[in-house]
Amino acid sequence: MSHETRTAEEAVAIVKSGDRIFLHTAAATPRRLIDALVSRAGELRDVEIVSLHTEGDAEYVRPEYQESFRLNAFFVGKNVRSAVQDGLADAIPIFLSDVPALFHNNVLPLDVAFVHVSPPDRHGFCSLGVSVDAALAAVHKAKHVVAQVNPNMPRTHGEGLLHVSHIDAMVEVDDPLPETPAHELTDIERRIGENIASIVDDGATLQMGIGAIPDATLAALGGHKDLGIHTEMFSDGVVDLVEKGVITGRYKRTHKEIIVASFLVGSRRLYDFVDDNPLVEMFPSDYVNDTREIRKNPKVTAINSAIEIDMTGQVCADSIGQKHFSGVGGQMDFIRGAALSEAGKPIIALPSVTRRGESRIVPVLKPGAGVVTTRAHVRYVVTEYGIVNLHGRNMRQRAEALASIAHPDFRDNILRAAHELYGEK
Repeated sequence: MSHETRTAEEAVAIVKSGDRIFLHTAAATPRRLIDALVSRAGELRDVEIVSLHTEGDAEYVRPEYQESFRLNAFFVGKNVRSAVQDGLADAIPIFLSDVPALFHNNVLPLDVAFVHVSPPDRHGFCSLGVSVDAALAAVHKAKHVVAQVNPNMPRTHGEGLLHVSHIDAMVEVDDPLPETPAHELTDIERRIGENIASIVDDGATLQMGIGAIPDATLAALGGHKDLGIHTEMFSDGVVDLVEKGVITGRYKRTHKEIIVASFLVGSRRLYDFVDDNPLVEMFPSDYVNDTREIRKNPKVTAINSAIEIDMTGQVCADSIGQKHFSGVGGQMDFIRGAALSEAGKPIIALPSVTRRGESRIVPVLKPGAGVVTTRAHVRYVVTEYGIVNLHGRNMRQRAEALASIAHPDFRDNILRAAHELYGEK
């Protein structure tokens, strides 16, 4: 293949009706290429778009473009949520660790991959930067690769390199990467973070996502020692702990003293931190989220969220009833990996009530709710009211434990339902 520098409009001319296109993930979303593609809507039909979470307006899911584009999402982000719920786009339930294999094994053969990379170095290698996840598999397997080349994309260490000889068209841009502002923590979120921090051991290897509870947890870990990071993603809070000397990775058994991740979302400070930083290594999600790799580290502490959890411990994390809200993501990969790790702690953390004041701990999940983590996998559950460990507990004991960390207004209801079903001691 030969690469050429072109305009975005010239580069996306490679797409034809009926093609399947991969879009780079999160902060690496190739906005210029997407805009140029959407401008061709009038001449394209039945183009399938596959992606994990993307940033910015996903114009291709608008009703007026239904004949031109159809999204098949591995993860349902805010920008496509309404479209999926309204039947204008589709969602594929899949572990993040399994997404690259969809491309490698030609379950979903790719015609074109749209990616967002750093400028090539003197050897001709571009970096996939802040998003290696499924993008590395996509660029290896797609028939054509179109790259948005941006000096603002960090060059990251690890496995996210792409040689210019594998790129069909390069579009030079100089655009800022999408940034996710820091969340102003509520008292409830702070209490949840403090509760989680209280069971994080010194020397633990952490997995956490992005959002209020991970941020609150990181903020509460300032007094810990020698923490390590092996996570599908991280944000600015990790940088704070590195600078404080809390994160050293000293006790990790794989990638010792190295922060391992698959993609990143945060501020420019984060992107500058990872740029050409040997402390951080980026790998594909079929490696980072591989349970066999996760379990090799000691004291893996996986912190994941939930939308709803029933009194037996079933965790719904991807839907509100039948309506898709997010995705399976990496929760099960890390919950199981942490459980198998020496002295590991799989944690599900959630506020006790929704913004509307409804209990998130319930006797029965909403009809159609997706069980992402089964009751056999769940162990620690944390709310602002405390921590329980469901491992080895029977159904009645689980319900009683979960009721104890539910909002006080709903505890009797949970206990009543449990005692009717399972009896009392």
